Order: sequence, then structure tokens, then C-alpha cells
Amino acid sequence: QVQLVESGGGSVHTGGSLRLSCAASGWTYSNYCMGWFRQAPGKDREGVAAFDSDGSTTYADSVKGRFTISKDNAKNTVYLQIDRLKVEDSAMYYCAARYTCYSGVLRYSADFAYWGQGTQVTVAS
Repeated sequence: QVQLVESGGGSVHTGGSLRLSCAASGWTYSNYCMGWFRQAPGKDREGVAAFDSDGSTTYADSVKGRFTISKDNAKNTVYLQIDRLKVEDSAMYYCAARYTCYSGVLRYSADFAYWGQGTQVTVAS
């Protein structure tokens, strides 16, 4: 049974930082494409970062330079470091997995087969 469990969300002020974690179980996640998505109320789900099994990373233009995706294979955990938080970063953040990444994968959340339950990030000015 594949499971993804996010943690690390919270309420912070603008300019602050958070590190989100996604613990994977039930499979060898290092062979998969891992993505982070976010969804704010009334908005579409947005892909923000992905980490492919070959070690390559990709980011949405809106978060480049502030978001960093990484993983710890020993802990079967993928992280999303978010720096210089903005009010518009407020959303539910989800991690997701699919077999491989491809160019533009962040635009197609429906292609990700496995999802966590999400962790809320709220940024106040």
C-alpha cells in the first residue's frame, strides 16, 4: 500500500521559511518522480516542484529561487524548503508521485497516481 504523509505546514509571517516533509512508505520511492503541488481556495491545483528519479529537479516559474525540493533516500522522505514566504504562497500543499517525470509534468496533476492528504501553509502579512 503506497502512502504519502505530509507534515511541516503552519502559520508564518511574510519573509519567513518553512520546510515541508513528505514521508513515503509501501514502495521504493527513489525510483519515482516526486512532486509538490499546492491549492488555494477557489484556485486550480498548481505544481510547484518535482524531483525525478535521476536526480533532476524542476520548478514552476512562480517559485524559482525561493522553493527547493530535495530528498533523503535513507528516510524515504522528500522535502520542500520554502523561503521568503509571501501571502500568495498560502495554500494546502500536497506531495504526489508517479513513475517518471517528463517535461512539463508539473502542469498535469492528474498524471500523478499517488497523493498525500496535504499540509496547510498560511502566510500572514
